[in-house]
Amino acid sequence: MPSALFIVSERGYWGEECIEPLETLDEAGFDITVATPTGDPPVVDERSIDPENVGAETAAHVRSVDESDERLNDPIPLATASADGYDAVVYPGGHGTEWDVNQDSDAREILADAVAGPDGTALVVCHAVGILAFTRAEDGSFLVEGRDVTGFPNDWEAGIVDDHDRMPDGRKLPYWVEDEVRAAGANWDAELDADTSVTVDGDLVTARGPGSSLAAAETLLAELGIEPTA
Repeated sequence: MPSALFIVSERGYWGEECIEPLETLDEAGFDITVATPTGDPPVVDERSIDPENVGAETAAHVRSVDESDERLNDPIPLATASADGYDAVVYPGGHGTEWDVNQDSDAREILADAVAGPDGTALVVCHAVGILAFTRAEDGSFLVEGRDVTGFPNDWEAGIVDDHDRMPDGRKLPYWVEDEVRAAGANWDAELDADTSVTVDGDLVTARGPGSSLAAAETLLAELGIEPTA
């Protein structure tokens, strides 16, 4: 049975970006483990379960899974996890990742091992792509240097934060994902004219945002040689 490790934010994960890959891999027969930085249950971004923001159907479904899925409600601490033994490591996005997952040394080590090691593939979505700005390979270079990636673009961020980089909830955004990942040497293209954006570079799969969540999960399955369940 294939297996996947989901590394999910306690500071606000975006519902669709977690639940869509979770259910897609579930249906493909994966054994899934959820990890968070401290081992506390992940916290869903309220904006991603707001019917006025994402639609009533998506909001209700994400809220239901968030509340009922045993794996989301009983995660393991990141310090006890590793990339070993997993076919895939998945990093759902959400602004919350900027405050915990992207800054977590264990999360970065797991990502580097999954991408640079002989086994495993990593899927990194939306704001979680910011982790690439802080993850280094064994030789000290940035893991993302010279790699093709997509992720949450500046053009979209500008429509969310105010002139002082404050989020709608009042928190100040610590950095803009596109700026930091570009500075780390990535070949960045969020394909703003396309409906979805998923990029594959070796064992690294990146996705732009919520609307690319299903395509990202299906791309991950294709990279692993596994047919998605119809």
